[in-house]
Amino acid sequence: MAHNIFKGLGIALITPFTLEGKVDYKSLRRLLDYQLANGADFLCILATTGEAPCLTKEEKEELTSFIKGVVGGRIPILKYCGGNNTAAVVDEIKTTDWTGIDGILSICPYYNKPSQDGLYQHFKAIAEVSPLPIVLYNVPGRTGINMKAETTVKLAKDFSNIVAIKEASGSLEQVDEIIKNKPDNFDVISGDDALTFSMIASGAAGVISVIGNALPKEFSRMIRLEFNGEYEPARKIHHMFTELYSLLFVDGNPAGCKALLNDMGMIENVLRLPLVPTTITTKQKMADILKELRI
Repeated sequence: MAHNIFKGLGIALITPFTLEGKVDYKSLRRLLDYQLANGADFLCILATTGEAPCLTKEEKEELTSFIKGVVGGRIPILKYCGGNNTAAVVDEIKTTDWTGIDGILSICPYYNKPSQDGLYQHFKAIAEVSPLPIVLYNVPGRTGINMKAETTVKLAKDFSNIVAIKEASGSLEQVDEIIKNKPDNFDVISGDDALTFSMIASGAAGVISVIGNALPKEFSRMIRLEFNGEYEPARKIHHMFTELYSLLFVDGNPAGCKALLNDMGMIENVLRLPLVPTTITTKQKMADILKELRI
């Protein structure tokens, strides 16, 4: 039976671009080395935060190969493969070379709003062909549909290679319901930085984090303290980040995170349309918080 290896601090990896708009591999290497040295437990690549909808097939292949080379098996890699055309996702899973990848992150179909049974059948079709463990991704704010706790639990019980869910519904009640009823080999992973403290206190196994791109050391420390039952020092770190959580997403993701990394001298502040850089006001507020954190 497959079990979930995606625990602790997962990084929803950004894709840095040069001022000319090309993939910036020099900055990406620096960013990966920084995360590996500061507490990242696994990487989640080529998903929303990585601006995957705006990357070409060739760029995605080159990025995958580059990231695998830098990581060198030191931590697990979870790679996104999802969509709202079930047959196309199944075909992509069948035809992709998954060498060096440890799991597949797959989103609830967006835009066409399937029923709960439609969601179940979609992930059933994926589970039946996947050569790797699957992490489901529920993010109603982006997809327009919420996968209910009972659907998630049914999938977890019926398919042993469905090992976790990245839960970003924003509902702690839903998280509790999944954790209460799930099988032992299945985990809940936070998909929302601001709720990670509460979700881990409820029994979540970790987070796929945006803020972790820039501040992995403190965020992984918060998680480790919680895992050890040291809630008071963990809560202090959580509260340190409260204002930053909202600023990171106010102008869209990964605009906030890229602005933060730019202030740290790690990357150029470049995104691909339809995304644009965060406003000067937001960037300044984040820079001020960064100085207070003395990072």
